Amino acid sequence: MNKNEVDDIINGFLVEEFEIEEDLVQPDATWGDIGIDSLDFVDIVVIIEKEFGFKLKGEDMIDVRTLGQFHEFIYNRHLSNK
Repeated sequence: MNKNEVDDIINGFLVEEFEIEEDLVQPDATWGDIGIDSLDFVDIVVIIEKEFGFKLKGEDMIDVRTLGQFHEFIYNRHLSNK
């Protein structure tokens, strides 16, 4: 799976599952910008595990502030889990 495919999966579930407008799903958007709170993030963790086959931990996400950073983090974890 390449980086664009990972980005598309993440953006797709944000739009579909969380009803975020597509134009808000930008690399520099923060979780607050797109309306994701800590309860929503629990659901995101479950979706990531289902889609990519690994679990996220809270400490993994400490430095992830933007959607672009999240895409990069998930892509790199996906590569390392192959």
